Amino acid sequence: MSKLTKNRKLALEKLDKEKLYNLEEAAQLVKEMTSTKFDAALDLDIRLGVDPRKANQMVRGVVTLPHGTGKDIKVLVLCTPDKEDEAKAAGADLVGLDDYIEKIEKGWTDIDVIITMPPVMAKLGKLGRVLGPRGLMPNPKSGTVTMEIEKAVKEVKMGKIDFKVDKYGIIHSSIGKASFDELKIVDNAREFIQMILKLKPVAAKGTYIRSIYLSSTMSPGIKIDPKAIDDKN
Repeated sequence: MSKLTKNRKLALEKLDKEKLYNLEEAAQLVKEMTSTKFDAALDLDIRLGVDPRKANQMVRGVVTLPHGTGKDIKVLVLCTPDKEDEAKAAGADLVGLDDYIEKIEKGWTDIDVIITMPPVMAKLGKLGRVLGPRGLMPNPKSGTVTMEIEKAVKEVKMGKIDFKVDKYGIIHSSIGKASFDELKIVDNAREFIQMILKLKPVAAKGTYIRSIYLSSTMSPGIKIDPKAIDDKN
């Protein structure tokens, strides 16, 4: 077994593994336990009582976090020339079409999100082998295939993220940075969890949210009480 570092030991001493924390307590504790020299990402891991192998129990959606993710999202807009000015004005980092499609075909993926238009999707079909494994393929369900380019770019820049349950029934997502104050962490976490609750499949039986853990990069997970999500005191 690997030896525990001093910081890891200190973090574990602060954590009561038997306790279910509310969001406010977890937000305070995760900041206390984070000792990285960089601005660590904050992650939520939510285990659901669903069977992702069944289409009627798939949980997938989008949410705009009130305080963003803390990450500077690099957005590429693949659009026709008449939409380029709109994309640039909205804050897109890169705008174009055929030149970028050619670069992606050769393996270039130095972007976080790709937004495009329905008429352009036919050209992107051949990029599936490159974009698919990296989760970069635009999708109407996530709002990244749309004629409302300005709106889509602004939402992504403001903190809109898409998510889906994995084959183990877990949803994993970053919801901010350790530098966020506790109120921002709580707001973002609550918004994300409330969206998961809204997306509960009708076919899901029994306990829907099995467990919720909040952690930062390299910190232990803090177990959150699902019943305390609506407790705003």
